[in-house]
Amino acid sequence: MISALESILFAVGEEGLKLEEIEGILDIDEETALKLIDDLKNEYSKKERGLDIKVLGNSYKLITKEENKDYLKKISLEVSNNLSEAALETLAIIAYNEPITRVAIDEIRGVNSSQMVRNLIAKGLIMNSGKSDLPGRPNLYKTTDYFLDYFNLPDLSKLPVIDRDEVEVLDDKDLYESKYTEV
Repeated sequence: MISALESILFAVGEEGLKLEEIEGILDIDEETALKLIDDLKNEYSKKERGLDIKVLGNSYKLITKEENKDYLKKISLEVSNNLSEAALETLAIIAYNEPITRVAIDEIRGVNSSQMVRNLIAKGLIMNSGKSDLPGRPNLYKTTDYFLDYFNLPDLSKLPVIDRDEVEVLDDKDLYESKYTEV
């Protein structure tokens, strides 16, 4: 059964499988599934193994070990998946405030985020999660399981804690005076 579990996790790739899916595919109960996962994790904990199992975005996924990343970089095609500062800022706003409307994102960022939201949807990092009860019923956005996977988070509760009292907020007057002074 361990071999079967390893095979199915390999076959599904980045999507991974939820515990219920593993139970259904292998036709086993939850206790047996958790024991199989634990046994496979123990096997992967050996130093000579290059794989591991992690729970990311509520799915069990077969991943490569962190200590092998330098070797993997050598074979990867350097496709730029880097996110711009604006993309990271928008993602952070959504992750810490989800579900959130685009107008609320704009208010926090201070600029129009329409294109950024479209780009993040296209990258699979956020998704439409329904409609708000506000007038006009604007779309609500939230992060996806791919977002959790991309940032190696098991869930949103593992986001860094932000002390909002220590965040410096400049009001419009301070911003104007700091940039424009008489000579």
